[in-house]
Amino acid sequence: MCKNVYDIGVRFWNAAKSLGETWRIQMNIYLIEDDEAIGMGLKYSLEKEGYSVVLGKSKADAFSFWKSGFFDLCILDINLPDGNGYDVCRFIKEKEDVPVIFLTANDAEVNVVMGLEMGADDYICKPFRINELMARIRTVLRRSGRSESKASGDTEGILKIKNLRIYTNEAKVAVINDKTGMEEPVELTALEYRLLLSFCNNRGTVMTRNQLLENMWDVSGDFVNDNTLTVYIKRLRDKIEKNPSEPEIIKTVRGMGYIVEKT
Repeated sequence: MCKNVYDIGVRFWNAAKSLGETWRIQMNIYLIEDDEAIGMGLKYSLEKEGYSVVLGKSKADAFSFWKSGFFDLCILDINLPDGNGYDVCRFIKEKEDVPVIFLTANDAEVNVVMGLEMGADDYICKPFRINELMARIRTVLRRSGRSESKASGDTEGILKIKNLRIYTNEAKVAVINDKTGMEEPVELTALEYRLLLSFCNNRGTVMTRNQLLENMWDVSGDFVNDNTLTVYIKRLRDKIEKNPSEPEIIKTVRGMGYIVEKT
């Protein structure tokens, strides 16, 4: 029995790791900074962390380089030679709701409040420590619900399915609250999480009940029976679906099984 439990643990870990590797996505950052030395230094540091960076030096650059649906985060200097970061923020927010972090040399309350009221997600005062900026970037991306991963060895794998977020390297699950836009943690049992991973590893493929049963061992190494599987699917839907009676994530394919569609 111990060997069975060990084997299950190994298979479970490998599946989670594999899923994280599969869904690793490079994040695109829009950086507008008029100081060439600071801009190039930030670009270098961000790219070392695995981000893809487009660097502009002015308001004109910001408008010219913008690509709707491409950027995951914008970092904007407030003082620009031909305008200011507020103008750029307003321009971006009119196009789409992308997270914005302001860089400012002045932490006066009026400047901070103005930026936040425009929809900025955070601000950081110059001079700043690069590690602090990286931490704020990770926090803003996590808070906005955008999947983040880095090119370093401790890259975080995040899988997004509608309003569901699965942090595969941490074995954590969350849902995005439609009203607040904030993540709310979902507490899953080991078997519920294993069932969710089984679906996610086979997105776009109908999973029969027999296939799911083969993957669903309980902690004692015994097979889960058909009735228990029904219970676990219901519990999982209750926890991750907006409306469990009309599921949008784990869908029933009548006479065949279940499917989590590719997005």
